[in-house]
Amino acid sequence: MKKYIGLIIGILICLAVIGASYYWATSLMDSVYAYRSPLRYTPPQPGENLGKPIPRSLVIVLIDALRYDTSMNADVMPFLNQLRSEGASALMHSRPPSYSEPGYSVLLTGAWPDLSDGPAINLDYADIPTFTQDNIYSAAHRAGLSTAISAFNWFEKLVPQQAVTASFYTAGEDQVADQQVVEAALPWLRNGNYQLVLIHIDQVDYAGHHEGGPIDLRWDEAASRADALLKEIATTMDLTQDTLLVLSDHGQIDIGGHGGQDPIVLREPFVLAGKGVIQGEYSDVQMVDVAPTLAAILGTNIPATSQGHVLISMFDFSLDKVGAINAALAAQQAQLALAYQDAIGQPVKVAASEDVVTATQKAMAAAESTKLTNERIPRGIVAFVVILGLLVLAGWYAGPNYCWMVLGVVSYLVIFNIKYLFIDQKTYSLSSVIDATNLITSTALTTLLALFLGWLLVILGTRIYHLKPRKAAELTMKFVLVALSFLAVPIFFNYFIDGAVVTWVLPNFLFSFLGLIFLIQALVVALIGLFLTGISPLLGYFSQGK
Repeated sequence: MKKYIGLIIGILICLAVIGASYYWATSLMDSVYAYRSPLRYTPPQPGENLGKPIPRSLVIVLIDALRYDTSMNADVMPFLNQLRSEGASALMHSRPPSYSEPGYSVLLTGAWPDLSDGPAINLDYADIPTFTQDNIYSAAHRAGLSTAISAFNWFEKLVPQQAVTASFYTAGEDQVADQQVVEAALPWLRNGNYQLVLIHIDQVDYAGHHEGGPIDLRWDEAASRADALLKEIATTMDLTQDTLLVLSDHGQIDIGGHGGQDPIVLREPFVLAGKGVIQGEYSDVQMVDVAPTLAAILGTNIPATSQGHVLISMFDFSLDKVGAINAALAAQQAQLALAYQDAIGQPVKVAASEDVVTATQKAMAAAESTKLTNERIPRGIVAFVVILGLLVLAGWYAGPNYCWMVLGVVSYLVIFNIKYLFIDQKTYSLSSVIDATNLITSTALTTLLALFLGWLLVILGTRIYHLKPRKAAELTMKFVLVALSFLAVPIFFNYFIDGAVVTWVLPNFLFSFLGLIFLIQALVVALIGLFLTGISPLLGYFSQGK
């Protein structure tokens, strides 16, 4: 029995890895879905209104998933580019997660996803929470303004409906649904009785998810149809009295998909036209700038959790209005800093500055960084000890064949990444994830292929087929355990950066995705490793002529 102890221990380790990897991976994803802002229960309170609305109506046209480069293509979107030439335009930047529900939340609250308290990942309709943080619709309602929304039905759950005077919601996402959305909104635009209107066009996002993504011709066709709907909206409005804002919530990667930290999904168009707009191409803006800018135009309070600037240079505000805006921003940012300080238990020290928004956001980021550093120090020690210990133990256990084991693992990693990045054309981000089942299945199949080829290399290098059955099984188990020790490196590095699960702050989405995908690989390697260990004795058995 003694001679089988090493093999039995290896089998038990694999079983433990399977269970631990499954539990950790599911807990990690569940924690992202369940994430809520540290300000959820203690939101900062709204300030004073800024006065009366400047335009008769302020209309927001949100073209879901419209990439910045697509929006700049005059052959695809001629009317949007006409508006761009006549109005104020800029490249807008967002932050991950680049899903729609967090994007909508940022646009309407002015807070980044970790503070807005909107969903971090798109939730089903029944599970979507209503905003707990102040937002432009609640601000408009308190100011006595009439508001309207014509959009996909997620907005029905996100926006407090008592703040919406008129509405049309649909469960459709394609061009038929978009036509219904626009037709429902056009009467609101003709009479100008609604001071704030949101119209949501969804078919570009639909083309990205269901029709091949931006590399497919149907993407441009969808964008062209959206442009035609935009023209219908704008020509129904009176832009001498009304103001129009056209933007997007995120982009899409080339093969379709979004949600991650890919640069292309974090660049959106921002085009402002109509009454009060100062024409020009402006420097880049942030998505959190939208809500406070809308508030300034409408004369409401700055949304209380807003982290953005008012884009004063784009709009013809009076000097008195500019002074009132700056005073309101100073008060709002001071209250936000205090609320955040209380929520995370870390001092927020704001330096004196003429740019109070930048100074406050830097101070909040510094407080977050300090708290994260304090949490990372003990996690870093644990991660270092675990990684070093696993690598040393794996090297000791592998013995004289360690070099071949490492070569097999390196081959596994190379093959996995070639298939993942170049054959499957995926990215290391949530943007490549269609759904959980697809992520697990595709990762498992790629892991199976890469592990089998890496194992074949080890077979040839160590000549397993010349060994006795037990020795052949032990050698395969050694390869599997060395592979698991290497896979532990990105897993525990993510643990060091973000913790085991998401808690009070959203994770680094690159490292958390790598941690997740390597957890899935570890589970599959341990599972398939047991199978390979089981068939390895056959190589020794037949080679011995038994």
